[in-house]
Order: sequence, then C-alpha cells, then structure tokens
Amino acid sequence: MPELTDGDRERLRAAFDRQLDVGLHHGAQLAVYVDGELVADFAGGTTGPEGEQTTPDTRHLVFSCTKPYAGVGLHQLIEQGEADYDDPVVDHWPTFADEGTQKAEITIRHVLSHTAGIPYGEFDDRAEEWGDWDAVVEAMEDIDPVFTPGERPAYHTFNYGWLVGELIRRLSGQHVDEYVAEHVFEPLGMERTSIGLADDEADDVATLSGFEMYDRCRDPGEGLGIPAAESATAFNEESVRRAVIPAANGVGTARDMARFYACMANGGELDGTRLLDDETVAAATRTHAETESDGTLSRPARYALGFWTGGLANDMFGSLSRERMFGHAGLGSIFGWGDPELNVGFAYVTNGIREESWEHAARVAGLSDAVRLALLESR
Repeated sequence: MPELTDGDRERLRAAFDRQLDVGLHHGAQLAVYVDGELVADFAGGTTGPEGEQTTPDTRHLVFSCTKPYAGVGLHQLIEQGEADYDDPVVDHWPTFADEGTQKAEITIRHVLSHTAGIPYGEFDDRAEEWGDWDAVVEAMEDIDPVFTPGERPAYHTFNYGWLVGELIRRLSGQHVDEYVAEHVFEPLGMERTSIGLADDEADDVATLSGFEMYDRCRDPGEGLGIPAAESATAFNEESVRRAVIPAANGVGTARDMARFYACMANGGELDGTRLLDDETVAAATRTHAETESDGTLSRPARYALGFWTGGLANDMFGSLSRERMFGHAGLGSIFGWGDPELNVGFAYVTNGIREESWEHAARVAGLSDAVRLALLESR
C-alpha cells in the first residue's frame, strides 16, 4: 500500500510553506487522505491581511469547490429512483421551460456535465438577489439557452448550482443546503463545512483578499468576470456569505474537503459511511463532455457529472495526472481531487484571490505532484 513517510511529509510541508513565504496567499490549508487515513493536515499564514493565525479548523470560502457537494446530493436522489440522468428537467420542474422549446430538451445529465447551454445570464450580476431563492427560481425559468443543449460544454459558473439546487428541492422536499448538510456533510463527519452560513452562526470565515496588479506575478486578465479585488469584496459581504449559492459559497476546511474526496476515491464509502454506490461514483467521475476551448473558461476542459476530470496539460491535477482522477477548482488556488488508483483524497484551500490563470494551476499542480510522486515511489 502507498504511504507518506515522515520525510515525505517534511518535503510536502516545505513546498506548502514556500507558497506562503513568498506571499502568494495570506493563509492556506493542505490536507491529504490515503486509504481512508488523514496523513497530512497543514495550515499556515493568517486569516486575512491583519488576521489571526490560520489553523486546520479555520473555515474558508471554497467557491466552486461547492459544486461537487451539491452534485453528490443530486446523485443520491437519482440513485434512490427519484429521477434519472436523462430525464428532462421539466419532468421534475414543469415551469422551467415551455413545452416544445429547445430549453425543454435540457436534461439532468446536461446540467451536471455543463452542457445545458445556459452557462451565464443577467442573474450572474444581481448579487443583491442571490439570497432570495424565489428570485433564483424565476431567473432560471426566464433564462434562454445560448447554446444547443447537449452539444457544447460551457462552464456554468453560477447556474449549475441554481439548477442542481432547485432539482434537489423538488425531488427531496428539502432546500439544497439542508439536504446536503443532512445527507453528505453530517454522515461523513464534515463538521466544519456548509453551503453558506446559517443565520444563527457567527461569521468566522477567513477574510478574502484580492491581490492588486502590482501584487501579481503577471496580469492574466479577469476571473468570474470581475477583478480579484472586487471578487474579494463581493464574497466578504455577509449577505453573500449567508445566501445559499450551491455553486459558489460553500464554506469549510481542506481537511473536510480531502475527506470528501477520500470517500469518492474509495468508491463512495469511508469509515463505514456510504454516500453513493460504486456504480454511481464510477458514472459520476468519468468524462461525459470534453472541449478544446470551453465556452466560458476559454481553455480545454473535461467534465464528469458534477466533477472535472484530469489528464489535460497544465491542469491543477498535476503534470502526472490521468483522466481517471477527478475533482474541482474554486476561484484562486483552491482545489480538491480524488485518485481511485492510489485511493487518495487531496485538498488545498487559500484565502487569497488572484485572477484565474496558469499561475493557479502551477501552484496547485506542484503540490499535487509532490503528493503523487511520494506515493508512487512508496509502492
């Protein structure tokens, strides 16, 4: 069985510390599970520009790393027979589209694989309404496809979560944050993770920092449609943190995220808790759509059902990645992945937003490679 030695942990810790030492982030966490055991759980830096010391328990906003959490909730309901992947969304949400329209052809599989054809819309810019689920539902019912459903992969930055969340509500009778808490986070012991902050809990989430132009290694452009400093400001707003945004405002720790991926890498079971059957995990984590130029991200992409898959050049899975690896990124250098071959769950979380670019991939890939190299050498 592959394992991390004390020397491996020291080298991995040194690589983790280097990124903090050169000021790439104010604070960060790195966690790794191997064969169901937590073998690395690092934290360093501060919770913000003038924050306290970051610990393994410090909660961070994990942005789009929330998407797989919500996706697994929907997979569970499909596994239970409440729906099928190829069901049109309108079968379960009749007011989503008018009968006979192109939009009525969108299936649950399209939603999970980012091929629904509605990757963006005006609602993306209406942050003041993100906390109003009725407004969310209305916006999704009003939106029209910009691509033919099922034909073109295009990353659905926010709409993935709105669609998955409403499907979960209609299939289970529970709001997405409540359903995922009860059926994913709590059974797996992800005690520091939630989708948004509850009204009765303190906002103890690390402060996001958007690094200005002169703080960056280069000027790579924009991420999420707005500059890093503006992204940080928007997601530091308490109203946004307390909203339910199933594609973007999960809060949690690297330890919890790595545990989630350890479960998925182990076929959906960990420590006697089964979230999904082996067959469902296999279907959810294989590539369902691939493109050389994503309609939203403008780069090569491989989409599973609620996850990304590896094996592409310059991706965050690392230079040694294979397509069988699966995971997801969040804005900035936030990434989690599972490797079923090595039975590994990996998570890296930071609170510094730098524009989406090759820089993030290089930073995370370096840590991913360090883990996989150590494990491969120990086999």
